[in-house]
Amino acid sequence: MPYDLKELAAISGQSGLFRLVRPARHGVLVETLDAQAKRSLAPASNKVSLLSEIGIYVQDSDETVSLTDVFERIHQKHGTQVAVTSKSPESELTDFLAGVLPEYDRERVYLSDIRKLVTWYGIVSQHRPYEAPAEPAAPDEATAVAPAAEAAAAAPADTSPPKTAKASKAAKAPTKAAAPSTDEPAAEAAPKPKRSRSKKAE
Repeated sequence: MPYDLKELAAISGQSGLFRLVRPARHGVLVETLDAQAKRSLAPASNKVSLLSEIGIYVQDSDETVSLTDVFERIHQKHGTQVAVTSKSPESELTDFLAGVLPEYDRERVYLSDIRKLVTWYGIVSQHRPYEAPAEPAAPDEATAVAPAAEAAAAAPADTSPPKTAKASKAAKAPTKAAAPSTDEPAAEAAPKPKRSRSKKAE
């Protein structure tokens, strides 16, 4: 993202741009986007327009090009300094916008919109850092990774079951006492005592 516009806003009835600090009870606490960075309360009655939500109409479409993308095109073509100002002639302003956004809608984008665009870009480019877009990976790195991935895909899969670690002696569950075997002979019954026969009297 070239310029971060998420916290920047324009407030109706006030010139310049502002950075949103935090919501307040009766409005929004803002800070001027300049060297002084003065804080004040923007009343709830004032319209606050976030720059990140503003776009420019293009021809033959109801869609818009975001202000972030337009600022990026301006930076790529002109850098941080542009040759026009909000007081430049109409022809120079329209040529300026056509140079960075040829498809902009000439009927729905007014001259006042272009003046605001130029003014806002001048403020943002002076007081916000430009972040260059991330560059794609070099082709050499991409080609170096591809053969390794293909070799890994061609290698035969190991279908052997995973080896499990043997449980330690401490982790072994205690063995259960063996049940008595049914093959052993049953205990012999105790012999019954013999009754003594008394001799008949002769």
